[in-house]
Amino acid sequence: MPNSDTDTPALPHSDTSTTALKGREIILAVCGGIAAYKVADLTSKLVQAGAGVNVVMSDAAQKFVTPLTFQALSGRPVRTSTWNLQDSSDPQHISLTERASLLLVAPASADILAKVAHGLCDDLVSLMICAAACPVVFAPAMNNRMWNNPINQENIAKLKSHGYRFIGPDAGWLACRNVGEGRMAEPVDILNDVTEILNDPLAPRSAGVHPGKAGG
Repeated sequence: MPNSDTDTPALPHSDTSTTALKGREIILAVCGGIAAYKVADLTSKLVQAGAGVNVVMSDAAQKFVTPLTFQALSGRPVRTSTWNLQDSSDPQHISLTERASLLLVAPASADILAKVAHGLCDDLVSLMICAAACPVVFAPAMNNRMWNNPINQENIAKLKSHGYRFIGPDAGWLACRNVGEGRMAEPVDILNDVTEILNDPLAPRSAGVHPGKAGG
């Protein structure tokens, strides 16, 4: 029999880290940018939280991280082109968005924001975003001057007005050696925000949840 507090048997620990996103299907669209290396960690965190993750990559993204990395971390094939067929009944991979709970774009470059804001669909990532049948969330990453560029800010405002959500960016040290806003949110913050979004489907579609960042 235990005779002190230190002898009291510990209660079983309920670990929710592997169930927070259980049963959720997430499309992770990776764009070009040095922050793509962080998305490998994000992929692992989403899978560990119970989500099924399908990764799609732009041509530029593949210059920073290989598809094999994301295939190993997600346990699923990685899609990189509309021309590489994996399912003859879905040649453009659009049906993936019909099964997905959410499409997350990370890192979201100024280029992809401009494309989507103007309805351009000239590669796999932009095509899937424009044809998405699920909520789309951007996690931007870019130089601070690019982030603050008036045209980029107009594109962001336009996207928000159409119901797209944003997580970040953060302020801090950037790959260009500048310090300022434009750093992609940390993977754990993106994971927490995605979990909150998926568990609060009644929240306004245009409202971001990363405090003090671009989603307001």
